[in-house]
Amino acid sequence: MRRILIVGAGQAGLHLALGLLQNGYDVTVVSNRTPEEIRDGRVMSSQAMFGIALGHERNLGLDRWADSCPPIDGIQFTVPGPDGGKAIDWAARLNTPARSVDQRLKMPEWMAEVERLGGKIVIHDATADDLEAYAAQHDLVLVAAGKGQIASLFERDASRSPYATPQRALALTYVNGLAPRPGYSAVCFNLIPGVGEYFVFPALTVTGQCEIMVFEGIPGGPMDCWSDVRTPAEHLARSRWILETFLPWEAERCADVELTDELGVLSGRFSPTVRRPVATLPSGATVLGVADVVVLNDPITGQGANNAAKCAASYLAAILERGELPFDAAWMERTFEHYWATARHVTDWTNALLAPPPPHVLEILGAAGEMPEVASRFVNGFDDPSDYAEWFLDPVKTHTYLAETKARGTS
Repeated sequence: MRRILIVGAGQAGLHLALGLLQNGYDVTVVSNRTPEEIRDGRVMSSQAMFGIALGHERNLGLDRWADSCPPIDGIQFTVPGPDGGKAIDWAARLNTPARSVDQRLKMPEWMAEVERLGGKIVIHDATADDLEAYAAQHDLVLVAAGKGQIASLFERDASRSPYATPQRALALTYVNGLAPRPGYSAVCFNLIPGVGEYFVFPALTVTGQCEIMVFEGIPGGPMDCWSDVRTPAEHLARSRWILETFLPWEAERCADVELTDELGVLSGRFSPTVRRPVATLPSGATVLGVADVVVLNDPITGQGANNAAKCAASYLAAILERGELPFDAAWMERTFEHYWATARHVTDWTNALLAPPPPHVLEILGAAGEMPEVASRFVNGFDDPSDYAEWFLDPVKTHTYLAETKARGTS
């Protein structure tokens, strides 16, 4: 039986561990927190997951919250105008509803499942020195501790990382009491030119169903305003101030909001980074990076948990296909490149949205309000971002697509 160790008990690490256990591997997961510490700790992400990623979970029997988590049925896109109204405002349904389950619920449940299937959970804050011992004792070591210090062992790939500094000041606010959006449930995505982005959507947290507010402020701008916030109450008050100042229609929904819990808030910033997938230890042993360790995108497109699930599924298939052959550095490089063939589309799209929108993107956003087909295609790209390369990211392809769509609508 091949022995595999995974550092990191998050979306990707546990997903991969459970897939391996179901296929007869000897699996150890190293976590820097106990299940109880995760469950009783601070929120970690917003984790809205779309159809393809949810399908990967479902394939392994890991979708435990489908009946209790509220669905996200669509996406609404709004841009404020100079008069305080809405310059752009439209919505479209997702072909497959999305869902967001607080990782404080999900990760402890999955950790228990690892042990139920015969895997080992080791509570330890792994260091680079630990990796040497792990590599000597296992056939394969994977590092899935995306934002931890251990990720720095993986070299930044400058050719795939256009940004060297954080592009947004980030904040999450988990709330109850938000007035529901009329009609079907949706991610309400608001783009405030020169200021940043705000999106909000239904989710399931430790206290039950809720809404998650996500704030993305351009550094140095008025939404980069979290450094002096000291308490959860101040965090909620600052959240409301942003909406009252820039998005009055969103502020109207907040008359009765309250925090889901004192730890339902988070703020910070990080640089979007693609890293080289293989780290070579002083002994010459190699370890393979997973998900956020190797492809860390800004959350503006809500792809973090989706990428993690997709990376876990891709790596799982590669490990199973490898059989008894060695997991050498060349195999690790090929395994990552196979995943990158999909992940690069997410990175390209996310990085494009971090920049001021070029004219052809503004044309798309405006056209989506008049042509439902355009709105639907844009919205469903959140599930499969590879489609954006076919029309959204290229001005020529954009103009061709919009012209053809308009002609179909008028013929």
